[in-house]
Amino acid sequence: MSSEPNAYSSHPPRLRDATILDKVVANGGVMSIALFFIVCCLFFAVTTDAFLTAPNLLNIIRQSAPLLIVAAAMTFVITTGGIDLSVGSVLALTATLSAAALQAGVPWPLAILLMLALGGVVGLIQGYFIAYERIPAFIVTLAGLSVIRGFALLITGGYSIPIEPTSPFVTIGRAWILGIPAPALIAIVVLIVAYVAFNETHFGRYVTGVGANAEATRRAGVNTRRIILWVYILSGTASAAAGVILSARLGSGSSNAGQGFELDVIAAVVLGGTSLFGGRGSLVGTILGALTVAVLANGLILSHLSPFFTPIVTGFIILVAIWLNFRLFKGGARGR
Repeated sequence: MSSEPNAYSSHPPRLRDATILDKVVANGGVMSIALFFIVCCLFFAVTTDAFLTAPNLLNIIRQSAPLLIVAAAMTFVITTGGIDLSVGSVLALTATLSAAALQAGVPWPLAILLMLALGGVVGLIQGYFIAYERIPAFIVTLAGLSVIRGFALLITGGYSIPIEPTSPFVTIGRAWILGIPAPALIAIVVLIVAYVAFNETHFGRYVTGVGANAEATRRAGVNTRRIILWVYILSGTASAAAGVILSARLGSGSSNAGQGFELDVIAAVVLGGTSLFGGRGSLVGTILGALTVAVLANGLILSHLSPFFTPIVTGFIILVAIWLNFRLFKGGARGR
């Protein structure tokens, strides 16, 4: 009888240690981006005079709303092990068509619904080829990036389509509610819904399962193809919403909108700790990653650096993030 307590007492500490270690590893991406975000804010607060002013902070939140919305959807996509390179083109197409629809006399609520439906259809088409035809997501969405942007350019001829300033449509991007920009409130609602869906629903668990082990998830009775299809529908719809918000804020629809937007979205998601190999994602990390990208863009402008320097910094961050992603998550997978 004296040997049993020793046996039981020797195991719990190791289990507790493993649990603590697992938590640290699981939250390492979020902790690192939170620290990086704070460092960026402190750096620009010290080196610029306007960064910490209320108007500038509210401007960052308003401008980052489209990025936050699409990055939330991209978290689902990348967690399944996929990627969507067409988000910037979908944004441009819906921004262009929303302005054209308003000029043609379409009521603004109907125009919004049509744009969201169009984004969902684009995601449905791309998701079908990825999920059911087994064509790599990179290839499908790269083709989508070119084709969809081409349609936007064809419609506009390369010119912007203005939106009547008195239209209620522009309030989506310009209104303030209780001192908070309307785009920020829309983004907050989307992020809350995405967080609950990702962490508290069967769909979110299936998304993670598909990325971690698609075959095991399929054998458990989950229709993995349908899950993959739905994440691309979500991505297309979120991109359309971002296009509507952007056109409403700028008061015009441009086929050149969203150039390089997909890089910012991917950077936000990967910086937040979501594994490019699938099976691991974090909405909290994505939010911090998106805000970090927005702070960097804003801070570099306030530092009077060339705006062309921003994509250089973003590209470098993506490279470092992907390298760390590969070292941490791929190495961990081999270890398991």
